[in-house]
Amino acid sequence: MRLIINTSLMVPIYEQIVDQIKGHIRNGELNENDPLPSVRTLSKELKISALTVKKAYDTLESEGFTVTVHGKGTYVAATNTELLLEEQKKELEQDLEQAILKGRRCGISDEEIKSLFELILEG
Repeated sequence: MRLIINTSLMVPIYEQIVDQIKGHIRNGELNENDPLPSVRTLSKELKISALTVKKAYDTLESEGFTVTVHGKGTYVAATNTELLLEEQKKELEQDLEQAILKGRRCGISDEEIKSLFELILEG
């Protein structure tokens, strides 16, 4: 599993880790019961604080993507297709919001943006 941290982004490092691991799960690169690197290993690999990795792992667990077994490690949880679908919808919604904002910055009216979306859906 390869994770890339971009310190120039306004996104906190732990969120970058969470988003990338979710992406690996959604893409099938990580499957149920696959182990994640230990907190210590990943923090050394990424050259970041172990607390940051721990926060990312805790977030993944609270959202149902991973399970942590004390003394054993963190593993990908059983695939919850509804949860994955909801995550994908959320990601698509964010992408669409960005497209709308870009259109508005370019001076395209909301009606024109709506027409463009309708054309895309038809075609």
